[in-house]
Amino acid sequence: MRSWGLWRRTRDPVRCAVFSLFLLLLSPVPSPAGALFEDGYLGLTQEELRTKLGPPQAVRDRKSALRVFRYYTLKDWEDTFKKLLSAESGEDVYTYKREGVDVRYSFTYVTDRNDQSDQPPLWVSAVDIEFSPPVPLGKVPALIPEFRPLADANAPAYRSNLWLLLFKGGAVPQARAIIRSQGQNLTDWTLAFQLFSLQGLPEYLTLQATVDRVEIAPQSPQLTRQRQKLTHDPIMNPFSPEFAQQQPPPPPAAKKIPVPKYAD
Repeated sequence: MRSWGLWRRTRDPVRCAVFSLFLLLLSPVPSPAGALFEDGYLGLTQEELRTKLGPPQAVRDRKSALRVFRYYTLKDWEDTFKKLLSAESGEDVYTYKREGVDVRYSFTYVTDRNDQSDQPPLWVSAVDIEFSPPVPLGKVPALIPEFRPLADANAPAYRSNLWLLLFKGGAVPQARAIIRSQGQNLTDWTLAFQLFSLQGLPEYLTLQATVDRVEIAPQSPQLTRQRQKLTHDPIMNPFSPEFAQQQPPPPPAAKKIPVPKYAD
């Protein structure tokens, strides 16, 4: 009867909306069950990932807010540093040599917020892939099998002067369990590929532009459209056939050098 009385008191549309939001925030976030997206990694437990890829060659943790890391052997991490820092702060590192390029995978984890045990399970929340040396955009699919962008010219794609952001597939409600940002339950999360260039991307973008790093993680198309308009410029999907057929813009007109006029 209490719930019925509460519903009757919230029949006003505004109150109903607030009440629904309150119930949404209180509802438990569903736990992942295996990989959540087609990349095959996001949502796996650490145990599942290590079964799939084998033991990591190293474990690293972030030394500061910048991209500065400390690296440990797996034995040192498990025996000592995992207890001194936290299991969640360690990233499993795997390195590969592909087509003459060093490709380094680092897996970021989050803990199950609903598990109050001493050792809650760790879930893969992001995959960071670095190249040495930097590689052209067009070579990324050959170096990262998990990177399979859409070929549709209208697929959601954004850019800044330092990175590209590509969305793929539909929203997965279970992905909210691996998101650690404010309001993670109030929006949908989709598989996203973000490609970074330390040297910066040229204004006229081609597949010859180089990138240093790719991040695979859930992102929100809704938040991108609504809140990040100033930093996310929508562009044609760079991995579509139509993008490759674009003609470069004409060179800027040369400015004439002014000629001084002298008195006779």
